[in-house]
Amino acid sequence: MNGNTKDSQHQRVSILVDDSAVHPLDARDSLGAYLLKLWKRRSFILLDARARAFQGHRGMWLGKLWIILNPLVEAATYGLIFGLLLRTSRGIDNFVGFLLIGIIFFGFLQQGLNSGAGLIRSNRAMIAAFRFPRASIAIGLVVRQFLDNLAPALMAVLVALVCQLNKPIDVSVICVVPLYILIHIFSLGLILFVSWLTAFVPDAKALLRVVSRGWFYISGVFFSVENFATHPVVRSVMQANPGFQFISSVRTAVLDGTTPDWRVWVSLLCWSFGSLAVGFLVFWGAESKYVKVI
Repeated sequence: MNGNTKDSQHQRVSILVDDSAVHPLDARDSLGAYLLKLWKRRSFILLDARARAFQGHRGMWLGKLWIILNPLVEAATYGLIFGLLLRTSRGIDNFVGFLLIGIIFFGFLQQGLNSGAGLIRSNRAMIAAFRFPRASIAIGLVVRQFLDNLAPALMAVLVALVCQLNKPIDVSVICVVPLYILIHIFSLGLILFVSWLTAFVPDAKALLRVVSRGWFYISGVFFSVENFATHPVVRSVMQANPGFQFISSVRTAVLDGTTPDWRVWVSLLCWSFGSLAVGFLVFWGAESKYVKVI
């Protein structure tokens, strides 16, 4: 009797587990499959971005007002230092609108460069726990920025128009809408590229701060490139800079009341979708390695 009991206790039970849908965390899908997975997650990415939008100033007394107050304070600072003291405002009729558009719209580009730094490392716990297309992290971030930036962009355009009430409002102001979209497409490319770079070269974050500041100063944010860049080669290089082209196009549409030249549109389309293509391919190429980032 005891022998039979012992035999029954030592019987092995086989449990069949279907692991056909289980994949290693460090696997990488083909480009087509990867894009399809991102597309299937589009609703979640959008809902998550909407839930996280306008949350950057939680806990502050003025709360969401800082979304508008931050660029206004920054514009006032640069206006005082450069506009009044260094007189970069000379030759510009609506310097307030010129400066505000430069500060706010270039800030959107700079935001993409800076926010991508360390993005993979800051999300490594989730990356190590779940298998999903990691580019959705960057896409969710830029969608959130797109929503956050709507109010400052609208404020910059309205203030610029109010400061030149002597000029009629032209229909060209509608060009700000596609320019706003292209800026965030370009920004997504930057985020993808920078997040890939800083995932494997963390010291690059220190260099990016220098690059970001230098990009700010050569983009004509608070001065007219035509007035101050007198050397033709220097001027050509500065005008080829996408930062300058984006804010100059917004200024042309809002302040000058004219539609940007078709060649400028072609250049901005190339910058935006070229940045996105390069950033996405580089990011996707290292998809299998992000789980190993420590």
